[in-house]
Amino acid sequence: MPEEPEAPQPQVRMLDARSLRGLAHPLRIRMLATLRHDGPATASQLAERLGESSGSTSYHLRQLAAHGFVEDAPGHGKGRERWWQAAHDGTAFDEKLIYDEDPATRGAADLFLHEIATIHTQELSTWLGNAHSWSQEWRRGSDISDFTLHLTAAQSLELIRELHDVINRYRDLPPAEGTKSVRVHTHAFPRTSE
Repeated sequence: MPEEPEAPQPQVRMLDARSLRGLAHPLRIRMLATLRHDGPATASQLAERLGESSGSTSYHLRQLAAHGFVEDAPGHGKGRERWWQAAHDGTAFDEKLIYDEDPATRGAADLFLHEIATIHTQELSTWLGNAHSWSQEWRRGSDISDFTLHLTAAQSLELIRELHDVINRYRDLPPAEGTKSVRVHTHAFPRTSE
């Protein structure tokens, strides 16, 4: 019996201190997320989607490009119109950045993590505000759950890796009728015992 080929892994950019400082701006983080979720766009299109000026989005796109987060999108646009796309499927955060000796790096790490949490909250709130307009089938296909487990740090890491493996198996399924972009958030963190 032939072995099934492994699902391709997403191309993920590991943040280091320099790239983190280049990304750690709320608008840059939101622009990169928009390019990853919605595909290539111009500075003007991003400005309209995010409620910003095109001068601001243009500047921040150049900063993202300088740090390797975005690149030209081939096959889009005509003439002077410049289209951008995300250079990677995702971003990985190195926990060592929280403990970096440089206060600017620690501050950038804090801003980055809080902005990601804010984006997750906004996405969930948007879903809840619009859920009534989706079919019952999609309502059943959505989830807002939380669990409290008693784990060691090693067990928590094992759980996170297993969850990521399951999610990645669904990443590149062939297109099917009724397919929609589905956001999956995972959060795993220890609580202080009371």
